[in-house]
Amino acid sequence: MASRPAFLTHDCRAPLVRIETFDFKWHPGLALIQKMKSVEELHSAISKKYPGKKILEVSTKSKDVYGKFLSAFNLTFITKRYPKSISVETAFQSSKVFDNGGPYIDLLEKTSLEAKKDLRIKNSGKLTHFLFFQEHWELTPLTAFYDWLYINALNQHKNLVEYVTQYDCFTDIEFNPEKSINCQAHSVALFVSLYKKDALKDALISKANYLNTIANFNIPERLHTTEKRFSLVQGSLL
Repeated sequence: MASRPAFLTHDCRAPLVRIETFDFKWHPGLALIQKMKSVEELHSAISKKYPGKKILEVSTKSKDVYGKFLSAFNLTFITKRYPKSISVETAFQSSKVFDNGGPYIDLLEKTSLEAKKDLRIKNSGKLTHFLFFQEHWELTPLTAFYDWLYINALNQHKNLVEYVTQYDCFTDIEFNPEKSINCQAHSVALFVSLYKKDALKDALISKANYLNTIANFNIPERLHTTEKRFSLVQGSLL
């Protein structure tokens, strides 16, 4: 057995994202088919409690082609500050600043996997903050920078926006809140909730607007445990 969170949207009340943990049968093994079997078990557990929910796996292990596109490894965006299309993952990794180095801007030229696995990310000491093209981000709220990158990137893909807004529950089979903080499924759920509340456009005008929009929904702080809620965060334009 295993436990994983599901991220449910709220289109009429706060919080913007509701997180519930579900127990399900885990299929061990590194093969893609095994991961997909585990996804099916997780979705089955969710559907038993919420039979009307439309559930989407957001990861490279998704059976849904759009679910695969929504992985931070695959979701790309363009910013006026950089002439090429970059993935959310490479943008995130290349913006990390440590006690002994960073940001490593050259990672923008790498693949998502190469950026994540770069030895400097693991060997440069303690993470202190993020610096994205001279824009400084603190480490708290915990998922502020990651969610900001993801939401702005998703907003550039109108076909994906049209698709994900048909769903109201999102999962990421690889995400374990005991080991990780940021989760792409959570970011999608946040995006969809803002969209359903007609708050997305105003939220993305500026970093200050995003902070005010989130604050208006009285979102609790996000912590990477199975029992505590997740903090939703501020953002700004790319």
